[in-house]
Amino acid sequence: MSLPSLYMRALGMLRAERGIALLLATASVAIGLVQLAEPVLFGRVVDSLSNGQAAFTYIALWAFLGLFGIIAGAAVAVYADRLAHRRHLAAMAEAFERAMTLPAGYHAERGSGAVVRSILQGTDALFWLWLGAMREQLTAIAGIVLLVPTAISMDVRMAAILALLAVAYVVMNTVVITKTRAGQAIVERYNSAVFGRVGDVISNVTVVQSFTRLQAEADAMRGVMSDLLAAQYPVLTWWGLLTVLQRSAATITMVAVLATGAVLAGRGELTVGEIVAFVAFAGLLIGKLDQVTNFVVAIHRRAPALRGYFELIDAAQGVEEKPDAQPLPSVGGDVRYEDVTFRFAGTEQGVFDLNFGAARGETVALVGATGSGKTTTLSLLQRLRAVDRGRILIDGHDIADVTLASLRASIAVVFQEAGLFNRSIAENIAVGRPGATLPEIEEAARLAEAYDFVMRKPGGFDFVIGERGNALSGGERQRIAIARAILKDAPILILDEATSALDASTEARIKRALDRLREGRTTFIIAHRLSTVADADEILVFEQGRIVERGNFHTLAAGSGPFARMVEEGGFTVPQRGDD
Repeated sequence: MSLPSLYMRALGMLRAERGIALLLATASVAIGLVQLAEPVLFGRVVDSLSNGQAAFTYIALWAFLGLFGIIAGAAVAVYADRLAHRRHLAAMAEAFERAMTLPAGYHAERGSGAVVRSILQGTDALFWLWLGAMREQLTAIAGIVLLVPTAISMDVRMAAILALLAVAYVVMNTVVITKTRAGQAIVERYNSAVFGRVGDVISNVTVVQSFTRLQAEADAMRGVMSDLLAAQYPVLTWWGLLTVLQRSAATITMVAVLATGAVLAGRGELTVGEIVAFVAFAGLLIGKLDQVTNFVVAIHRRAPALRGYFELIDAAQGVEEKPDAQPLPSVGGDVRYEDVTFRFAGTEQGVFDLNFGAARGETVALVGATGSGKTTTLSLLQRLRAVDRGRILIDGHDIADVTLASLRASIAVVFQEAGLFNRSIAENIAVGRPGATLPEIEEAARLAEAYDFVMRKPGGFDFVIGERGNALSGGERQRIAIARAILKDAPILILDEATSALDASTEARIKRALDRLREGRTTFIIAHRLSTVADADEILVFEQGRIVERGNFHTLAAGSGPFARMVEEGGFTVPQRGDD
């Protein structure tokens, strides 16, 4: 996206409050007119006094316009600031909401640090652009545009000097921006690398400390920062050179105005007041050109942050909801996969030709090696990904035709990674059903075998568990996640290695709780511990995205297929019929 396109798109985001924005723009142009009138009135006052004439009319008009300029400037400053802050927060909220809808692959590819940086730096750049445009740049541009005809009407020769200054500024800025465009992009990449490494290291600080990588990580960070500086120095040199050239052009222009004015005054072709006015014009033009060029330079430097923000906003969601999607009716829990195929973009990996189902109250287990397609299969049920071919039905309704909110409200999930927030235990459990009462939260904790350990924590259910639940043990985190699913009380349940972090004794208690929870609900279990799928109504064995074997535990384990080999390698015995 080009720099002008970035600028126009950013300004277009003010459309939500176009009334106040247009009013501020009008006031800014008026301020530009006032600032332009002041040099003209100053020259008139000087000429009147030189000729022995009364100058009070000009002085009074000057005072009136000055007072108007002060009031208008204060109003623009206050209301532009308020508008920019409102839109800044709105832009941040929009980016935050967009980030939450993007697929996990997007976050995995870019990294959470880079996504957060895109939101924060992008919205900061937007805020600065909006505030600068409304407070100063419209006034500056209006002043420059109106100064040209005013100066020409007074004296073409003196106006030509000012025009040359403006052309010089444009040429110098164009050259420097062209020279630094590629370098600035490289600088931004290194900035992203710095942020990404910081987020990566801080999120794994326990590993860094345990493996005594403090010095290694610090050295690696210094290396990335050194690369950043090496890329940044040439860019900074060009901008420094631009500043020197601009100051030189401004000084030469001021000298030329005074010298030319002195010659013309000596010939009687220009009055002293007009020379004073042109000197003021030159000062005003230099100031306005500095404002505009500094603004352009700042936009150029912030362009990568703006591009990162808009790339995030424009990123395709994992799954788009149909415009005419309808809420899923009351769910019984009958689930059916019909000829379902999904392939990851640009690869031959995915799941292929899936045909299976689960009636209400049945349990289906998905087993197989890591990467065989189990999690992908159930992510399709939640529409975290969209099928390429085939369809998935819930109670006969194609899930592609229903709203995402109603679909996901019908499914409770317990992940292998608990996925907890840096909030209280009660708040984390209540994620399952916002608005749940404390007694309901406590009952869910009891069913998840979590109540006792919660009450031993300082503050009980008000205990704040830290980032990602780091103040809890692995088993405690998993039981909170199970309590959250219990509280949701959805008709369809997904258990993705739900007991993987628990010791054998705790696992037995949780299994009893989950067995109670599964009653009357359709349940899908992903497990590597074959003992957790022994009582499933059907077991699906996956290899390379395909179902290669299916049946109950007894039938599959007694056979000679992949599942039997898994049982043998895992040391599990075939349960006898009627065993608990």
